[in-house]
Amino acid sequence: MMAGAGMIAAGSLHANGNVEVEQLGVNNTLVRVTGSGYLMLPVQELNEDARINVLVDGKIAETIYVRLAQTKTDYVVPFDLSPYEGKNVILDVVTPQGRKSVRDAKVDVCWKGLELTDTLDLTDRETKYRPVYHHTPPYGWMNDPNGMFYKDGVWHLYYQYNPYGSKWQNMTWGHSSSEDLIHWKHEPIAIRPDGLGSIFSGSCVVDGNNTAGYGEDAVIALYTSAGVSQMQSLAHSNDDGMTFEKLPSNPILTLETEARDPNMFWNEETGEWNLVLAHALDKEMLFFTSPDLKTWTLQSGFGKGEGCQDGVWECPDLFRLPVGDTGVYKWVLLCNINPGGPFGGSATQYFIGDWDGKTFTADRDASGVIPTKWLDYGKDYYATVTWSGAPDNRRTSIGWMSNWQYAADVPTTQYRSANSLPREIFLFEGADGELYAGSAPSPELLALRSRPVVDKSNVRLGVKPQSYKLPAVNPDVCEIEFTLEAADANEVNITLTNKKGENVRMTYKPQDSTFSFDRTESGLIDFSDEFAGVTVSPTFEKEGTVSVRLYIDRSGIELFGNDGQFTQTNLVFPTEAYTTIQFASTGGNAKLKEIKIYPLSI
Repeated sequence: MMAGAGMIAAGSLHANGNVEVEQLGVNNTLVRVTGSGYLMLPVQELNEDARINVLVDGKIAETIYVRLAQTKTDYVVPFDLSPYEGKNVILDVVTPQGRKSVRDAKVDVCWKGLELTDTLDLTDRETKYRPVYHHTPPYGWMNDPNGMFYKDGVWHLYYQYNPYGSKWQNMTWGHSSSEDLIHWKHEPIAIRPDGLGSIFSGSCVVDGNNTAGYGEDAVIALYTSAGVSQMQSLAHSNDDGMTFEKLPSNPILTLETEARDPNMFWNEETGEWNLVLAHALDKEMLFFTSPDLKTWTLQSGFGKGEGCQDGVWECPDLFRLPVGDTGVYKWVLLCNINPGGPFGGSATQYFIGDWDGKTFTADRDASGVIPTKWLDYGKDYYATVTWSGAPDNRRTSIGWMSNWQYAADVPTTQYRSANSLPREIFLFEGADGELYAGSAPSPELLALRSRPVVDKSNVRLGVKPQSYKLPAVNPDVCEIEFTLEAADANEVNITLTNKKGENVRMTYKPQDSTFSFDRTESGLIDFSDEFAGVTVSPTFEKEGTVSVRLYIDRSGIELFGNDGQFTQTNLVFPTEAYTTIQFASTGGNAKLKEIKIYPLSI
């Protein structure tokens, strides 16, 4: 591997064959590969994608897109040759960069950087910002979580994945599994692109009654095939989601206009399958029914002119929840949009209402309007969906912890993007009498805690800050839990800071019932004009008291207020770890009723 390429280290090079490069013209190159293992492809992120047709015994086996290095190598990515072992493999490469002559094309650094290796070293080389206890891909780009299901004690998480670079492209279903929602095992890629296009988001269910005919408890995946058009395709798995076989007659569902991200579930009351499909550009959700997961009938649509209409609608979910302990149940429709979030870019809105198996009817507020509601008021929480078949009637969710405004520009290269922490969605009544959806940290996260390094109570707050040190070991990996009583103050300021003065400023304003998060001085912010800013959430209370749990994990902070009634998720990139948290009040005294700071270990 080229020195300094840094993304993935190789084992023994050229151990199992050789690589021959034949220049055919200024933009066309043949690469003949003899051998096995992995072919390391040099990447230069600022370049445009080269199209690589992988020819196996003269036929196109697959097509991938890679930003092949022209003047320098930022990192390398592996192309796995194991599916083609013993066969003739040729990469037919078409590069978009203009050149004056074949001589110029020959000096591109990627051609000398093509190397074979028999093993990969996936050791993390980006520990400064890669989260410790959040799920991330081993390398490459990740966006929307999708296809999640729970079966036999294992949580399966699929995600939109580019294994050939740290920017969006080559959408496949990456796969990880976990027994506790904390420790994730990276599994082989589950579903790869084919002649119908890339593999966009979708959902999985366990077909316990064998309605699709693939066997009892077969895992059925419904996903979007994204080529020239977007269509819905089906695949099934008889090995608990490790490998999938695509339906030969795909696609199974087509529309005249763009639609994607199918999310399906079994409706016990009607005895059939229900499906929500995002009619993306029309900014509505479509609802279908099916007896067998293969034949779908359109029943209705919802959303035109309702809620936030500023961006494309996608990544839907629909599920039933109790309203506290009232005995009343309501349905929640998640609708992820981009752009149009409350503070710019992508975000998750939702609607509460009723579902009769064919039609969703949204609740209206006192003025007769269907209100716009947000599941998270931070900048970096998107594509929220829930696990199918979660135990104990849990509605466990996860989101993509980034924003389309700058996701491809954040200061990491070995990987890009993490998932949020797993959360439990619930319904509650706010101080205004409206129903809202909250999301609390999943109970499994309590296992991360070590003995608190700070445990104080009843601390009076005034203008002079009260300071507490974060854990000496891994201060950027911790949980902070505190409760504020501030009815007599104008505001309480909470500041995370490091020795360089980089900081995150949070402000609770009891009179306004708001909580804000300011990352304008949080560290690295100049990679995007859209990154720095302030996010603000309602606290849904009027009593001047809030409890907060902060999860800090190197480059991300998740804030849960009042047991998840309000949340904010925001990325941060401090050049040094935050080491101190400070509390101060203005316009009157307040009380830090309790504070505990927990080191976290995984």
